[in-house]
Amino acid sequence: MLPTQVWACFWRVPGFLISPDAATGEHGDLLDLIRESCGLVDFTDIVNEARAFLRMQPYEPEPQSRQRLARMPTGSLEAARRLLGRSKPILGTIVEAYLRERGIAHLQETERQRSHPRCYYRPDKHSPPEAWPAMIAAVTDLNGQITGAHRTWLDPSGRGKAPIDTPRRAMGALLGNAVRLGIGDDVMAAGEGIETVLSLRSVLLDMPMLAALSAAHLAAVLFPPRLRRLYIARDNDPAGDWACNTLTARARTAGIDTIMLSPQRSDFNDDLRNLGLEALRTAIRMQVAPDDVGRLMSNAA
Repeated sequence: MLPTQVWACFWRVPGFLISPDAATGEHGDLLDLIRESCGLVDFTDIVNEARAFLRMQPYEPEPQSRQRLARMPTGSLEAARRLLGRSKPILGTIVEAYLRERGIAHLQETERQRSHPRCYYRPDKHSPPEAWPAMIAAVTDLNGQITGAHRTWLDPSGRGKAPIDTPRRAMGALLGNAVRLGIGDDVMAAGEGIETVLSLRSVLLDMPMLAALSAAHLAAVLFPPRLRRLYIARDNDPAGDWACNTLTARARTAGIDTIMLSPQRSDFNDDLRNLGLEALRTAIRMQVAPDDVGRLMSNAA
């Protein structure tokens, strides 16, 4: 399925992609979905998220607003790359402490997750920026090219997220792309959150996975050309059900077998923290296809 067709599966209102001025009135709920899914603040960034996915040129604001936008490239690919370049590997950092606090001890192939000691956070476009430590994750396409970045601001203690209104935000082109662990091939798994996918990978160490960052983006992920079986890590809520059903339908149309992995609690990180690694391993073993157990769970047995 082509990227434009993926987009059309969710938002079939062509006018709102033209400019922010066209994205008003009856289209407001669509913009709300994009804003909440991507964690964007600036209205132009929301429109450009859609345009970037459709490979359209960014919206050009009126001349009087260009200078302001040039000072705040929060949604640009260049800003995402700069942020990733200024971050460092997570081992020995507050990000490692945060993940271990959430029960995640297996950190293999987490090169795409980075740590930034003072990542700027702006509550809204009128407020001065704050600085918090953050987990930075690279968003990439099927070819491994960086298309954006995701930020999770953390409490300086490493024991949770920062006490701010929106501790998760993303920038760049997200739809169809994801935060990846390993290289997707014939079998892989996909889920929403980074912590959810890292928890699942604690017991499926050899399975390539991706975190789509939201239910809407999980439903729209693009498939590697050789993919034949897709495991979908479901979040246990209505949005998670919708994402799984939508992604399953798309995969079947593409001739890809799908297997849903269901947590016992709200998500797999909730299971890991409250039920423990062995309970999670036992539950996943019963859901994975028999021919994948030995191949993909061998190191976790």
